[in-house]
Amino acid sequence: MIDAGKRNILGVQVNAVDYEAAVEKIIQAAHDRTPFGVSALAVHGVMTGVEDPVHRYRLNHLAMVLPDGQPVRWALNILHRAGLPDRVCGPDTMLKVCERAAQEKLPIYLYGSRPIVLEKLSANLCAKFPSLIIAGSQPSKFRRTTPEEKQEVIEQIRASGAAITFVGLGCPRQEVWAYEYAQGLSMPILAVGAAFDFHAGLLSKAPQVLSDLGLEWFYRLLMEPKRLWKRYLILNPLYIWMFFMQWLKLRKYDPAEAIPPDQDMLYG
Repeated sequence: MIDAGKRNILGVQVNAVDYEAAVEKIIQAAHDRTPFGVSALAVHGVMTGVEDPVHRYRLNHLAMVLPDGQPVRWALNILHRAGLPDRVCGPDTMLKVCERAAQEKLPIYLYGSRPIVLEKLSANLCAKFPSLIIAGSQPSKFRRTTPEEKQEVIEQIRASGAAITFVGLGCPRQEVWAYEYAQGLSMPILAVGAAFDFHAGLLSKAPQVLSDLGLEWFYRLLMEPKRLWKRYLILNPLYIWMFFMQWLKLRKYDPAEAIPPDQDMLYG
């Protein structure tokens, strides 16, 4: 088990953890009913924090940020000698947490995406983990919510008896959601993005060989070029350049240089 705490990647604090440590911390927080916001960030997710100091504050105040994506793992290993043998990706973390939740009778809640995705996702998770308790689900409103609607969502999830909430709203909306709802829900909130579509069987994952080489982004770009071209063709080279600046100590990226949000963004 590897858990070396948070480490600075371009000013974003990423946890140097492996799957075993990450899942253990999430399950313990579920038993303890502790606020515990979690996200799994690949290059794009890290860069959302690099480019926006307000969002950087949110990311750096989540309980745990997982190194999703080989370039993020490589950065942890090169800059901080983390010794991570693999990345900790959101979709796989979701399955590992669901497996433990089923074993330990911890009900889960699914928030986000579309009704058809939630329906297929719930069916597939229950087929894979027959003992899993899905306490409830609700789709995204695909708009900003009001403070009153936020409170309603909190009350609905808490009343369901859920001990863990998975959020699939896409980056960076789901990280905003995890940050804003953590205290009200007092449970692990896992922002897992495309995991909903992957496990619903509506989106194919990259072949393992591409993932191992850090080329999962290329596979996803081929699948959704119109939506993802800017994310990968602009942000990826910028990430590499900034990484070398940090590695060579030509620039210091201070995590403290972040700005607290003035108000909730209330994504739903």
